[in-house]
Amino acid sequence: MTRETAIRAEGLVKHFKDVKAVDGVDLEVPAGTVYGVLGPNGAGKTTTVRMLATLLRPDAGRAEVFGRDIVEDAASVRTQVSLTGQYASLDEDLTGLENLVLLSRLYGFAKPAARSRAADLLEAFGLSSAGGKQVKSYSGGMRRRLDIAASIIITPKLLFLDEPTTGLDPRSRNQVWEVVRTIVGEGTTVLLTTQYLEEADQLASRIAVIDTGKVIAEGTPGQLKSSVGAGSIKLRLHHADQREHARRILAEALRAEVELDDDPVALTALLLPGQDNAMQGAHALGELAKAGVLVDDFSLGQPSLDEVFLALTNRVEA
Repeated sequence: MTRETAIRAEGLVKHFKDVKAVDGVDLEVPAGTVYGVLGPNGAGKTTTVRMLATLLRPDAGRAEVFGRDIVEDAASVRTQVSLTGQYASLDEDLTGLENLVLLSRLYGFAKPAARSRAADLLEAFGLSSAGGKQVKSYSGGMRRRLDIAASIIITPKLLFLDEPTTGLDPRSRNQVWEVVRTIVGEGTTVLLTTQYLEEADQLASRIAVIDTGKVIAEGTPGQLKSSVGAGSIKLRLHHADQREHARRILAEALRAEVELDDDPVALTALLLPGQDNAMQGAHALGELAKAGVLVDDFSLGQPSLDEVFLALTNRVEA
């Protein structure tokens, strides 16, 4: 079965006077997934989201959200989506419960239904005990969870989360991640913009890397890692006096640079981009076994998304 496409964008462009904030962005986002848009501040992430959410009109290009054109069918698109920006859109003098009831009423809920929906959301987001407190007393993580709850009073088909964990501590960030996973598990598509590489790695099934208004790479986290960085094979030997022999075997078998680690029984072979790490690992172990080199521990590694991003952006700057 072919997965439905939530977003299809082709050549989106947006200028602000003489600045080209978005410069020909193409995206295809499968429905029912978390799609990460990764990039530094000023890369064009937020502007792209605002165009897809119909808040900005593109200067060129086109895009559809669930088959509806973001310019010609903007009103229809708005019935399908919700947007949570970088800053909480809440009334800090109201309680968490009052905020959700107010927004529910604006969506057309009757009073009893509004209170019921608000209570359900507070419980689902772990905020029931704080529901009667003013939002000004909330921590950053609690505000973000409440803000996301406000975005799904009417469950959208597509939720835009624009840097939802900016400024949060690690514990609060993990709580927001769990909220995102729950939302997607219930069928909503999430387009997540972030400058945190770990966040994209944890949540997104596919990632577009944006820099200077352009998509410079796209794929699964694994594809991005294998496309730009060398994998590695790490070994710990049973006998330290076999390490130099093992280094020569690995260098010849893998045609790779082999580094001797600080641990006297450990060494690391750095593979070239595009190689099948699993096949190379099996070959390496076979050659070592033939030579009588005893291996106590063996692992395969990929570069981190941090290394991927630095390699991609350095490549663009060059």
